[in-house]
Order: sequence, then C-alpha cells, then structure tokens
Amino acid sequence: MALVRLDHVNVRTAHLDEMSRFYEETFGLEPGPRPAFDFGGRWLYCADRAVVHFVSTDAQPAGHEPRIEHFAFRARDYAAFVANLERLGVPYDVVDVPPGSGQDLRQIFVRDPDGNRVEVGFDKLLDPVD
Repeated sequence: MALVRLDHVNVRTAHLDEMSRFYEETFGLEPGPRPAFDFGGRWLYCADRAVVHFVSTDAQPAGHEPRIEHFAFRARDYAAFVANLERLGVPYDVVDVPPGSGQDLRQIFVRDPDGNRVEVGFDKLLDPVD
C-alpha cells in the first residue's frame, strides 16, 4: 500500500459559518454535496473532491479532546496565494524545507479561526517562489 494524496480532513467546530467562510476565501474551496447525516456540518471541495469535512458542535471542543496539529495541501502559484493571504489580512509563516530532505519545498503555515494549523506546500522546482 502507498499513500498518494490527502483524502480529507474532518474538523469539529462550533463556528461552522466562520470556518467555512475562512476556507472558502483563503483556499478557494467550494461548498458541495454532503450525505444526509444525523448531525450538522458542511463539506468543502477542491475540484471534484470533498477535502474538508466540518462537523458542527454545540460547544467548541476542549483542548484535551482530539485536535489536529496541522494538515497539508500541495498547491501551485505561490505569488497569487501569498497575495490573497495579504489581501485577506491572514497572518502566515513561511518555512523552506531544509536541504537534504529530498524535497525542494516552501511551506506556508496559517491558522484557521479555530486555531488549527494548515500547511500549504509549493514545489520550488515547479513553481518558483522567489
């Protein structure tokens, strides 16, 4: 077995509309079909895949409950992504993967409204970042 891509991330939130808006505006994801579960939520799509599954909760999960340290997307067009973050006023950190890792990757880290860390990676060979 070999992993080939991120399938989806499931995030529990008491701030469904704010979280959805953040992921739509920041990452360009779009709301789409979701099965008729017996609990609230929303699915956001990247192209034809539901990649972020939000589950609506009455109260924000406590710090000791399951959390996501971060999840990651691969992306292209570094300059346009950074320009969008700056337009939206979203703080971000940039990290270059150290040499010798076998990857020539630049990572951008942001936090969503619930404080989850999201990584967006850009292959510097395919998408010059400087």
